[in-house]
Amino acid sequence: MAKDIPAQTLQAVRQPVETANGLPNAHYIDPETFEIEKHAVLLANWAGLAVAADVPEIGDAKPVTFLGIPLLLVRDRNNQVRVFQNICRHRGMILVAEPRKIEGAIRCPYHSWCYSTEGRLVSTPHVGGPGHNTHESIDKSLLGLVEVRSHIWFNTVFINVDGNAAPFEEVHADLIARWSEFDQPMYHGGFDSSFTLSVNTNWKLAVENYCESYHLPWVHPGLNSYSRLEDHYNITEMGKFSGQGTLVYRQLKGMDDMTFPDFPDLGPKWEEGGEYITVYPNVLLGVQRDHAFVIVLEPKDLDHTDEHVHLFYAAPKTDEALRQKNATQWKSVFEEDIFVVEGMQKGRHAPGFDGGRFSPAMDGPTHCFHDWVARALERYAGH
Repeated sequence: MAKDIPAQTLQAVRQPVETANGLPNAHYIDPETFEIEKHAVLLANWAGLAVAADVPEIGDAKPVTFLGIPLLLVRDRNNQVRVFQNICRHRGMILVAEPRKIEGAIRCPYHSWCYSTEGRLVSTPHVGGPGHNTHESIDKSLLGLVEVRSHIWFNTVFINVDGNAAPFEEVHADLIARWSEFDQPMYHGGFDSSFTLSVNTNWKLAVENYCESYHLPWVHPGLNSYSRLEDHYNITEMGKFSGQGTLVYRQLKGMDDMTFPDFPDLGPKWEEGGEYITVYPNVLLGVQRDHAFVIVLEPKDLDHTDEHVHLFYAAPKTDEALRQKNATQWKSVFEEDIFVVEGMQKGRHAPGFDGGRFSPAMDGPTHCFHDWVARALERYAGH
């Protein structure tokens, strides 16, 4: 596979924000470049796959495809969420085709080889001939499910497919410290607190748009009417994460001015503030005093992305009508961004576009992301 993204291209991206170019067209519309980024950016780092609430109970299993790789999300008998390759070690058959509860073992529908929820191969019926369930050449201890390295933080299941990234806690130590007040139980709002938006764009454009508040007055006029552009600030941690914050977060109210319960023991910063940060490469997070959200960007292919949105609360039970109102409000906000990211994707087919320039005052978070992608590509090219 080619690794020859021109060094001068990456150098132009990694200049200071005042003089840097963005990533050029190939990074959004060229299949070979997408293949390089798949390995260098998404498989080599801690990418978001799902939320732990996708498998809420012991024995729950959910098949997930990530960049064409069939994976299986499982909550094992010890209540640990694991990620396995969703294939039998016998002939590579898909093990679980639909979300379901594993009552006994994970059974391959082809030849009935069976695996525990911890991934051990426990049964190989007739492998030695009819009625003989063992064979001297089949060592079950060596044929368990292939586990993918995973880590859960902020209710999000992150995976490092190539297995070579530094530990998650080390890579994201600064962000974990920044949001340490939210290191407490959060509860998924349930069926009415998750939705998926399918967008015709490269996944990076969804990140780039989310990072900055520059577009608020024109793309989100309703939101900007009370949380104005001038109420926002940039978050730029070069090589780590980026996003935006607001000094004016307005709690949603229901009947009789009902609000969601607050997360306990938060500092004064969060009384009227909120922050919205990208965990590179593909997880968008938001925190406020009374709820949080996780958006896992799933790159379906070069120019199609699914945005999986999940809302979390401080209490296990919250008012259903208020939850639905909150989900509807956030969905409306995120839908307002669709024409922008799809429009930028179409714009990347204009010959000669060099990636554009950044506003030094307003685009720092987006430049920070471009710089991080360029660093990942440089590391990959140096292998």
